[in-house]
Amino acid sequence: MAEGLRERKKRQTRQHISDVATGLFLERGFDAVTIAEIADAADVSVNTVYNYFPAKEDLFFDRSAGVVDRLPRYVRGRAAGESAMRGVLRQFRAEVEAVSPVVGLFAGYAAFMRVIQDAHTLKARLWYLQQEVNEAVVAVLREECGDGPGDLLPLLVGGQIAWVQSTLMAFIGREMMAGREATEVSREALVLLDEMEDLLGETVLNYAVRPAG
Repeated sequence: MAEGLRERKKRQTRQHISDVATGLFLERGFDAVTIAEIADAADVSVNTVYNYFPAKEDLFFDRSAGVVDRLPRYVRGRAAGESAMRGVLRQFRAEVEAVSPVVGLFAGYAAFMRVIQDAHTLKARLWYLQQEVNEAVVAVLREECGDGPGDLLPLLVGGQIAWVQSTLMAFIGREMMAGREATEVSREALVLLDEMEDLLGETVLNYAVRPAG
């Protein structure tokens, strides 16, 4: 269905507010910026900001829905004959090899991570976001395999899949904050993914294989 004028204007307004807020956060730090200052810089009312973003943290993590959905998408996108974990590893290797900004391999990622490091509320929100990621991938594993709530394998495998993502992103964030070039970090992140795969057991690596045909 085509996007209507009203929906497009709302999306553009939301993006404009988010972009303005992000610029202020990167310039001055998260705690130093108020909602009133964001509203003034974006030329909207404070109420308008809150209509789109119920909390200040939502302005910073404005793309959290895409982050939570990433692992379920990777699991659902696995090929025939491919397990959930191997599908996720393949997708991450492709993103890392492409030096994709999706996995933080871009020059501005260091500044983004420094804002998080300097704000306790953002670190707390990031922790909750990681829990959402874990729950989302466990849910899709149960859905894909037909396992009930009492089955432990989706919980265990889902936790390992979430661990792969959080470890990879933590590594990339740390190296980018150290001033490394994205292409260098990409090469080392590929080695990291290989080493993580080597640590995983056969049960995890062979769970939720998509049937051929």
